[in-house]
Amino acid sequence: MLQKNGLVASMSGKDHGYNNAPIEIFRGSPKNERVHHQHFETRMQAKSAIREYIGIFYNRQRRHKRIGYLAPAVFAQSFTQKAA
Repeated sequence: MLQKNGLVASMSGKDHGYNNAPIEIFRGSPKNERVHHQHFETRMQAKSAIREYIGIFYNRQRRHKRIGYLAPAVFAQSFTQKAA
């Protein structure tokens, strides 16, 4: 199915350090750009701020070098349109 859709499976093997690289990079962004610069009174405030950061800023506005300086939502939309 991956080849049919023009995708390449993960290049790293089991227990290889590269398996976690994308998620580690993603998890670092909210910490550096949102969480470390604000004090939250409650856990609910923190969760709300992180959801807003991911849902609005990270996915829809923040440009990512890896995908041609597009926001993930824009990249996904263009990928879907090309596949149709």
